[in-house]
Parts: sequence; structure tokens; C-alpha cells
Amino acid sequence: MAAAPKPDVTVIGAGPAGLMAAEVLANGGASVTVYDAMLSAGRKLLMAGRGGLNLTHSEPLPQFMARYGDAAARLSSAIDAFPPDALRAWSEGLGQPTFIGSSGRVFPQAFKASPLLRAWLRRLDASGVRLALRHRWAGWDDDGHLLFATPQGQATVKADAAALALGGASWPRLGSDGHWVDLLTQRGVSIAPLRPANCGFMVAWSEKFSERFAGQPLKNVELRFGANTVRSEAMISRNGIEGGAIYALASVLRDEIVRTGQATLRLALRPDLDQQRLLERLTKPRGKQSFATYLRKAVGLAPVAIGLLYESAMAAKNDLPRLPPADLAARINDVQIGLTGTTGLDRAISTAGGVALDELDDAFMLRRLPGVFAAGEMLDWEAPTGGYLLQASFATGAAAGRGALAFLGK
Repeated sequence: MAAAPKPDVTVIGAGPAGLMAAEVLANGGASVTVYDAMLSAGRKLLMAGRGGLNLTHSEPLPQFMARYGDAAARLSSAIDAFPPDALRAWSEGLGQPTFIGSSGRVFPQAFKASPLLRAWLRRLDASGVRLALRHRWAGWDDDGHLLFATPQGQATVKADAAALALGGASWPRLGSDGHWVDLLTQRGVSIAPLRPANCGFMVAWSEKFSERFAGQPLKNVELRFGANTVRSEAMISRNGIEGGAIYALASVLRDEIVRTGQATLRLALRPDLDQQRLLERLTKPRGKQSFATYLRKAVGLAPVAIGLLYESAMAAKNDLPRLPPADLAARINDVQIGLTGTTGLDRAISTAGGVALDELDDAFMLRRLPGVFAAGEMLDWEAPTGGYLLQASFATGAAAGRGALAFLGK
């Protein structure tokens, strides 16, 4: 008796979520084609790994899940089924063992994304997954078939199920440009507005400060906004401030700017020194030293930190060198920076907003579109950098693949 034909499943998006959905589907007995608008697969994954591919994080799962905020409850089933340990084992199965860095972040030993991606694409090819590149999804025709714009013209694809993994709208030149929002909105799917996440912020620096210090890091600083505190590094940009510590506070800072039009970030330049210890150092005689040299030697401030102190004092119309030692000590660990806006979606590391999680059933299928599943950054969740973004993308991709198999009776 002839074997039943394999169901045809279309995956749209060749990023981590889409490729993981394709792997689960192929392993489950489906015939899978992955469509992507770009010339090659995994473009954003390669960009994420440019400075070291941070796959996931090693912290305990309850603490890990808290990083997803309000979306944690809806993501928990996917991440429970494919947790950080499973992602590390999956990477090792591709010949890319991982290690835990000093911050608890998890990286492949090769540290780069390209070896892992090449091994993954080889394994997908061996399992029968086909790639159709330069195919930009254009919605559905009147018969419910998928439409794609290609260099050869419009293509129509009939599939038994589809998994959408089209990313958000950050780094649009790598393929995730958010064009899918209108296509799903037309079908009645609720979409939360796409907003920048893990992004930098605009600051009205003086021209002198911007020209001298753009591109320089503020090391070992503590950033505060409301009840939120982060100790890490930040980077001065020509028009603002960015970096790991900023990204960790990005969601609350962004939402405050949306509410009020601005946000005041407070920064401690020497968080390891309390007010009394700073005061003791600042009461030492200055002698003939310039004020900047005095701050560098007495308190250990780098030139960019001293420049930031001057910038803050100028905004407050204070004469910094004439401040009493107690006031100067207080200022060093409470520099106030006025943020006027985000740096925009095109420069953000990731995206907030997307397909409302209530639009999905427990199998990650769109309730309004039976047989259509969604995963990855196009869903309405956000998380800080540190491995949480990729972990949720891989896990929801696997969940969408399992959901499609269940829908097809596999």
C-alpha cells in the first residue's frame, strides 16, 4: 500500500523562528519550503552574532521568564517545551558546543553565528527542507492561496498549513520591515503598533560634547529610572546615548516618553563610591591642577565622564568647578540626562508590538486564520538583550512547528 503523501507546509521567514519551525515540521513528516525575501537565509541572525552570538542565558528559569514581562505567561509553554538547556543541546548537535560567560550569557564556543548557521542549513537541506529566496510574501489570493512577489513575477503557492515568522521591523535592510502588518490587519488580526525595543535614545548634547565624545563608552556606571536600576556600560552617540545598560531600561524609558514627551535618566558615574567616600576624596587640595585633572586623579573619572558632568552642569546653569565638595559629590552619582525620543525602528536591536498574543491559540495558530501559525519577533512580546530574544524566537518557532503538525494530524 502506497504511503500517504506528505502534507505541504509553507514557512515564511528564514530567521531563527522560521528555520526552527521548518526543522520541527520536517522531522515530523511534513514537506517544507521556507520562503524569504532576502538573497540568503538568517541575515539578522548573522548580524546578531557579529559581536558574539548570545544564544540564551543560564539563569534559573523563573528569573529567566520574568524578563518577558507581561508576555511571560503566554510564552511559558513554548519556552518550557524548548528551554535554554534544550537550545544549548541543539547547538551542540550542530557541532557548536556552548559556554557560559562571566555574565551568565550563553555563547557558542566559536562565538560566531556563521558556523552554526551553515551547519543548520546543511542539516535542513538533508532533511528535505527547501529554500525559496527572493520571494516576498504578498498575502493571499481569492482562493486562499499564498502569494509571493518574485523577480520572475507573482507566484502562487498552495499549502496545507503555513507558519509565519516574518520578524518585527528593526534592521529593515536585513528583511524584517513589518510589511506583513497590513496583510494581517486586512484579515482582521489585531496588531499592536510596532515600536523600537533595545534601542538608543535622543539627547540634545551640545555640539562641543557631541563632537568630542561621540563613540566613547561610559564604563562601570549605574543607570536609574524610577525603581529600575542597571549597572553596566553605555555609549555616547552623536545624538544621544545607547548600549547595554540603556537597552535594559529601554521599554520603561520609551513608554515614559510616549506618555509625557520626555524622560529623565539618572546616572551614577562612580556607583562603587558612596557620598561620604566621594566627599573625602573631593576635599583633598586641588593645588595647581586643572579641574578635569583633579577629577580624574581624585575620583577616577574618565574624560567622557567629566565631559558629561560639565554637560549636566551647563544644563542646570551651574559653575561646576565652584560647586561645594558635597554638591559635587552628589552630582557625580546623580547626573541627570534628558531623553527626548528613541533613535527609531531602523536602528533598534528588536521590536515591541506585533501580533497580539490573544490572537493565537495554545498551538500558536491564528484564531482567525485556521492553518496559519505565527512565531518569533512578529508576536507582541519584548525582552532585553542577553539571550532572551533568540531563546523566545527559537522556542516559539518550535511551538508553531508542533502546532502545525498537530493541525495536520501528524
